[in-house]
Amino acid sequence: MDEIVRAALKKWPNVPDCRGWLALDARGDWYMRDEACQRAGAFPHPKGSPVRHDKLREFINRNYEADAQGAWFFQNGPQRVYVELEAAPLVLRLLDDGGLEDHTGTPLSAQSCWLDEEGWLYVQTERGLGLVHSQDMGRAADRIEAGDWDPRPVTRAELPGRFGFVRKP
Repeated sequence: MDEIVRAALKKWPNVPDCRGWLALDARGDWYMRDEACQRAGAFPHPKGSPVRHDKLREFINRNYEADAQGAWFFQNGPQRVYVELEAAPLVLRLLDDGGLEDHTGTPLSAQSCWLDEEGWLYVQTERGLGLVHSQDMGRAADRIEAGDWDPRPVTRAELPGRFGFVRKP
């Protein structure tokens, strides 16, 4: 968490939480969902406005974490902005050197691997559950064929309970 965020939390400890205004899709992209977007339907349809500003995305990424109940949020100064998730709290990229990192750029290691009924591949990491980015499924298939990963079956509906996260806080 950024030091400026820690200072804001100390200065204003009782700012109300924000819900429904920020979402993370299955490709690791952030979306702002204003009131009109929220009235038009539940995430991910419509998704909302993509967060395109590089510095804002970096700030969100640095201050993204989970509370004790498994609801993920972005700590925006003194305000906790809860995040709606399309799939999982993390979106994982498989790197050329065999490494793994999440959509925030945090290096991670695989602990277990899961495949849902739609063919979406998830990996449990030390930071939480992540969906393998669609562009990295070829690399993931190579790891499975090499015996590095052994995906077990799971239903999409059971993921939040089994892995302790909340899709819509």
